[in-house]
Amino acid sequence: MIKIFTTGQLQTLDQYTITHEPILPADLVERAARAFAAEFIRRYEKERRIIVFAGQGNNGADALAIARLLTEEYAFAHIETYLFNPSPGRLSEPCEDHKRRLMETDGAAFTEVTSTFVPPALGERDIVIDGLFGAGLNRPLEGGFAAVVRYINDSEATVVAIDLPSGLMGEDNSGNTTDAILRADVTLTFGFPKLAFFLAENEPYVGAWKMLDIGLHPDIVAGTTTPWYLVADDDVAQAIRPRSKFAHKGMFGHALLVAGSRGKAGAALLAAKACLRSGAGLLTVHAPACAELILQTACPEAMFSLDAHPDYFTTLPDIKAYSAIGAGPGMGQHPESAAALKALLQKASIPLVVDADALNLIAADKELLALVPPHSILTPHPKEFDRLAGESGNSFERLMKAQAFAVEHRCVVVLKGACTATCTPEGNVCFNNNGNPGMATAGSGDVLTGVILGLLASGHPPVEAALCGVLLHGAAGDLAAAYQSEESLLAGDIIDKLGKAFQL
Repeated sequence: MIKIFTTGQLQTLDQYTITHEPILPADLVERAARAFAAEFIRRYEKERRIIVFAGQGNNGADALAIARLLTEEYAFAHIETYLFNPSPGRLSEPCEDHKRRLMETDGAAFTEVTSTFVPPALGERDIVIDGLFGAGLNRPLEGGFAAVVRYINDSEATVVAIDLPSGLMGEDNSGNTTDAILRADVTLTFGFPKLAFFLAENEPYVGAWKMLDIGLHPDIVAGTTTPWYLVADDDVAQAIRPRSKFAHKGMFGHALLVAGSRGKAGAALLAAKACLRSGAGLLTVHAPACAELILQTACPEAMFSLDAHPDYFTTLPDIKAYSAIGAGPGMGQHPESAAALKALLQKASIPLVVDADALNLIAADKELLALVPPHSILTPHPKEFDRLAGESGNSFERLMKAQAFAVEHRCVVVLKGACTATCTPEGNVCFNNNGNPGMATAGSGDVLTGVILGLLASGHPPVEAALCGVLLHGAAGDLAAAYQSEESLLAGDIIDKLGKAFQL
């Protein structure tokens, strides 16, 4: 997994690298600038006009070094650099050094702004490189710097941010001034992603982002702990174990799926198919009679357990034989279903996968939370989680609640979204960064429940089942979108691509 450090920790990593490599601060800036410039030239044509905005700190030093490299080594023809220094003499040492280097570069167009600023006209073919403020910012922008940010935001220029868009803080932006945050089209970030990148309200500022390796010292990277991680494809590849030639279905578990009600049999069907496509050896679906014909016809690989009521969940089968149990997709929220869910929670001795209507029934009767077996996997979307844990003002607040909720209730919380966050009972939070907007479609969550249930049944521990399930679900969604398009994507298309996702 890729660690996600706080901005404070990143400053410590930088300083350790400077001391123990050792390397001069200005040379570490040079290394970062070279990584940025190499990525920049892969993306943009040399004929475009580039306007570089630099601040007084090390982010400004990065910007000045980048401007020099693009002028000197990559021969971009039209580069204008503005260094905002309203308090002359307050430049950081690397910023002062790279200012000197830029000024000594033939052909460099450099302006140091100490008071009045006459902004350059910005057109749609222009590219702004933003180096005003970086990861060290801890308060909202104001005054002249806020005005410059607003000026850039009002233009049609393409904006590429260095490390972090100016005005955006690396973690919590709850008290920030949103109109004083730069809206980047691309953010090229150094070393590691920032927590802010994974929060929905920050998308307009971050844009598309990419990590650039700047060679931070491996000892401090390995020795610095964090609860925040980004799941990588390799993590899942290592967890999916090859099957023995002499394997049989009994070796991969028997899953029970409690799902479906009148008008919602499709949810049960999607979850059932996804479960079987994700490695479960056997699957029994417990559902009311109204779903029997649909399930037995469309998913003949699954066995069927008939509920006593024809329209919704009211009774439990004997659950002792099952290696994993999932509940919720299309279940409905009838009071009798709530009573049956309570009985399931009381009798279950293994972790469950709890989704959809099962979560809503628990939210309606919070006493049920105490009955959820330890290490169960809850898969709420933001509104479902708010019903469980209370309303949140933004994604950061909700994420903090989900992290604390998982620890308090000794469960795994899969907080679904564009960057689904899996919160573990140990307090770790692991983000997933694949998937696409086409997956925001009816039934996609039911598919995820089925994938996680199949992995859990086949022997993966709960946290591993959740992490692998989320990444495989996203990968299958990406494969399906490439084939179908995001607009036409259906939940069933995700199931159809699960096999390919396992092969990635």
